[in-house]
Amino acid sequence: MSSPHLLVRAARGEPVDRAPVWAMRQAGRWDPEFRAVRAGLGFYEFSENVERAAAASLCPKRFGVDAIILFYDITTLPLAMGLPFDLVKDSGPTPDRPVHTPADLARLNPEPHPDSYAHIRALLKKVKADLRGELPVIVFAGAPFTVATYCIGTGKHMAATRTFAAEQPAVWDGLLDRLTHATGMFLRTLIDDGADVYQLFDSWAGMLTEPEYAKWADSLHRTVLASATGVPRILFVKECPYLDRMAASGAEVVSLGVQHDLAAARAKYPHLVFQGNVDEAVLRTGTPEQVEAAVRACRAAGGGSRHILNLNHGVGKETPVANFEAYIRAAKE
Repeated sequence: MSSPHLLVRAARGEPVDRAPVWAMRQAGRWDPEFRAVRAGLGFYEFSENVERAAAASLCPKRFGVDAIILFYDITTLPLAMGLPFDLVKDSGPTPDRPVHTPADLARLNPEPHPDSYAHIRALLKKVKADLRGELPVIVFAGAPFTVATYCIGTGKHMAATRTFAAEQPAVWDGLLDRLTHATGMFLRTLIDDGADVYQLFDSWAGMLTEPEYAKWADSLHRTVLASATGVPRILFVKECPYLDRMAASGAEVVSLGVQHDLAAARAKYPHLVFQGNVDEAVLRTGTPEQVEAAVRACRAAGGGSRHILNLNHGVGKETPVANFEAYIRAAKE
């Protein structure tokens, strides 16, 4: 049955009148309304407050986006598995006790009960109720590799991650296994709760060598994507050079970085839907006119079908509101 939502139809590869548009981090610090909603609360306190997180998720609606993505963090899942995190300024999510030993690993529950992320389920329910069917709701999960780097305390520092994996291979492999299993369960629960689309985020896997990517990212993407079905699935790997692997992952939608040519990708993989790939730096540092020109070029490369207009990654916190408005306006011309 065809969906009433433009973005869902586009993600399924169905004919549409125009490419739908949304943006990663569309609910974020660049938006003064978002900042007002968040005021006075720490990050995790804010994201676990269903009323405020719902209001934050819905902030971008006033700009005319074609989907709402829920506001929470990729560390929601390891938190539910039993690993507390804090958000440390300039360091990002930081575990209270990094997973470094077999005993640390054993404390992580690979099958967290849905009650352990009840606030996310309640957030989805509230946002869908508030939208009353007007827009589709996107949920997401961090892919096992990126989440694992936060669990061991290395984040985007690839040299430290490689060192840990070489020195503690059993812990590293066990962590990836547990996260893979839990991620599939988490996404299946949210699909059952009414999510319309999901995106699997692997923010740091694009920095891996291809053999590393095959083992630590690609194989786990395939497992997660195959285990959580029934809605369109988007795979995002920030500036990933391994497009052939992304294209074979099982995702209906592949999110492109700026290193890839959208028209060429569409020609090579006509069965896929592509998302992207306006450079977020244009929104962050350019003029509204430059943003509009970038969006028009992206729309032309996207061909008007099997394309979801988005950025190469999230909206930067320095982005002027006028530039986001120009981004949406040009997408809908």
